[in-house]
Order: sequence, then C-alpha cells, then structure tokens
Amino acid sequence: MKIGVQVGQVVARGADLQQQWLDQLAQFRACRDVGFDFVSWGHHWLIHPFQHFQPIPVLARFAAEAGDMDLVTGVLLTPLLNPVQVAEDVATLDHICQGRFVFGLGLGYRPEEFEAAGATMAERVPRFEEGLELMKRLWTDDTVTHHGRFYRVTGARPTARPYQQPYPRIWVAGMTQPAIRRAGRLGHSFYAIGTLTYAQLEQAFGVWRDALTAGGHPVPAEVPVHREFYVARTREEARARARPGVEAKYRGYAEHGLPGAGAGFTDAVDRLMDAPFVIRAPDECVERLTRLRTLGATHVALRLFWPGMSQKDALAMIDLAAATVLPALHKV
Repeated sequence: MKIGVQVGQVVARGADLQQQWLDQLAQFRACRDVGFDFVSWGHHWLIHPFQHFQPIPVLARFAAEAGDMDLVTGVLLTPLLNPVQVAEDVATLDHICQGRFVFGLGLGYRPEEFEAAGATMAERVPRFEEGLELMKRLWTDDTVTHHGRFYRVTGARPTARPYQQPYPRIWVAGMTQPAIRRAGRLGHSFYAIGTLTYAQLEQAFGVWRDALTAGGHPVPAEVPVHREFYVARTREEARARARPGVEAKYRGYAEHGLPGAGAGFTDAVDRLMDAPFVIRAPDECVERLTRLRTLGATHVALRLFWPGMSQKDALAMIDLAAATVLPALHKV
C-alpha cells in the first residue's frame, strides 16, 4: 500500500499563522524524508474554531520539494468554486508537479461556506456534477460551449491542459450512500472518509463497485482510504496523548454539522478511538491498517497532527511511524 499524510483544519484558532506555516512545512519535509508516499491537504473556509491554509497554493509550494511524493487535494469542495478556475488551477498544478497530482473533490457540508459562495446547500450535488462535467470538457475538448443550470461557457477554446492525459486522477470523497454511489456512477475512485468503520467501509466499497458495474466502468486502479491516526509505544499512551486532540477536533466538527455528528457524538471518544480511528501501539496500528488491504485499499492517508499537538510531538510521531509502521505497510 501507499501511505500518505492528511493535513487539514486542525490547528486551534489564535495560533501564530506564520509559525503554523513554518511548522507544517517542516512536518511535510519530515514526512517526505522518512518515506511517506503522498501528502493530502484539506479545504474549508471560515473554519472557526480552527485555522488552516488553502490547498492549491500550499500544494504548489510543496511541489518544489516533494520529490516522488504525490500531491492530493483531500478534498477540494468544488461546489463552492467556479469550475473554470478550478480546471485551470488543477492543470497548472499538474504541470508544476509533473503529473504527481491527484484531484480529490467532494461536496462540503457547511451552510456558511455555501452562503459565502453565493450558493445553497440544496444546490451542492447538481453544482458538483455539472462542474466536474465542465472541467473534464475544458481539459479535453478543443472548443467548449456549456449552457448549464449554474455555469455558462460559450465557444471557449481551452488552453490549460493537464500534464496527465486526459486529466489527473480523480478521487471522489463521501461518507453517505448517495455520495458513494455517485463516485461509482461517474467512474472514479471513492475516497473513504475516516469516520467509516471497517464494516461500513466493506459495505461502502460494495455499493461503489456495484455502481461502477452498473455504469459500465472498470474498477479504478487507486482505492484510497483516510484514517485518523495516533501511534505511541503502547496503546494506553496513544489513547492518553490523542484524547485531547480527538475531543477538540470532533467537538468542532459536530458544531459544523459533520454528517453523523449528532447528539452524543462528541461524548463517544472512547468508541471513536477503538474504531474506526487507529490509535494504538505500532504492531496494532499495522494490523488495523493492513486489514484495509483486504477491502482493496491501495492508498491510506493518515492524519498525524491534532489540535494542541506540539511541533516536537508531531515530529516525534512521524519518526515513530516511519520506524515501526511504514516499512510493514509498504510490504502489503
């Protein structure tokens, strides 16, 4: 399996932004140096009580030093964005990294982001599908006229062609059955979100593969999964160290309206740390992550950074994961 690092909106608001950037740049370099295969960067706007940077400029900066690492938008919330802008940004970034880019995209679930975009939550699915269709045409057609419900392009002659042909690899994120079926119907990889248990993943991949078959699509070569992760020398140490960050992150996510984060969600920290999160000693982490290969997973993105985590602790966990977890998973 290929193992990556997932970075997103997990720094508490109020931290020094310049120091945050320098720390995250150092974390990226450390992950590259110890052998992680890809870096995946999240996307949100107005993400109080957290703060983070936006994926396209960050990944463009990383590309200069990424070596053989792939760069993943994990995930870009395309219904918030103009598809012409996204198509040109993606093509640009794909050339910057010489085809090591993966276009991860999803719907989004926060009303305040859609308000800021001048859209509504009710429009997110049709905006997503229409926008992706238009992007593909902008990457492949010589002339594009598109007069849709949300976007209009007349007689456009696209020039921003991606490095990868016909376009970059596409991972469609989701955690609900309609989103999973949509990924299969469109013929793309389903990017499984980290709150799905092993049993839920098994069911989700079945739904996805059925949708691929119904649409006449082959199973994509890349089957990515995201896992919330914390490794320490013992399970007890991992749970104790992870608990404050898990509580802070998922309390914030519940307030944001994350699907499944209803009443009692943030009280179930022990359940989350048991499953689906991988918060354990090294050998147990390897066992839990290796099981994903039996579901067909080819890529696993691990969140290594949590709210309140010091830079010293973040770098130490990268080193521990590299010494005890990565070598075993790379053999799977």
